[in-house]
Amino acid sequence: MENKEKLKHIINGCLENKRRSQEELFKLYYGKMISVCMRYTLDRDTAEEVLQKGFIKIFEKLEAFDYKGSFEGWIRRIMCNTAIDNIRKNKRNPKLTDNENDFKIGSENPIIEAEELEFIEMKAEIALEAINKLSPAYKTVFNLYVMEEYTHKEIGHILGISEGTSKSNLSKAKMNLKQILKEKFMNIK
Repeated sequence: MENKEKLKHIINGCLENKRRSQEELFKLYYGKMISVCMRYTLDRDTAEEVLQKGFIKIFEKLEAFDYKGSFEGWIRRIMCNTAIDNIRKNKRNPKLTDNENDFKIGSENPIIEAEELEFIEMKAEIALEAINKLSPAYKTVFNLYVMEEYTHKEIGHILGISEGTSKSNLSKAKMNLKQILKEKFMNIK
């Protein structure tokens, strides 16, 4: 069965409340969506909670998906919104303002390629760790702008902040990331 047809079959099964279809959909998108949730949370347990809430929303709103756009994009947006709702709930301040202070893969040698992949995974882990050290306001704006490719206007609308605050938070997030990474690499010897 072709991927689009298989996805349509799974979605139809979910609309009929078939547990097997729901499980298939969950397994199909778990990996990508847990990484989305991890970008907005401080730990894996919270990311898992956000993921669960997100999938509940997906199953509840599934009939609204009209097959006009990317299904993965539709799911990703629900996950992002669920993560933002979680931040708002925990922060108890929906404004989310804050006053705080080429690597190429593809070597001919499988051993070198494995080392390159390991190095890239290590760099990604360090970057994620640094992003997680940002304040919730900076982290949220950074993720929405850099990872999800929202505009500052869209971020302002989503978070209930001005476009200028979104730009400011992104700028401060970048400065803080630079400082966090600088300190991290100065301590590695």
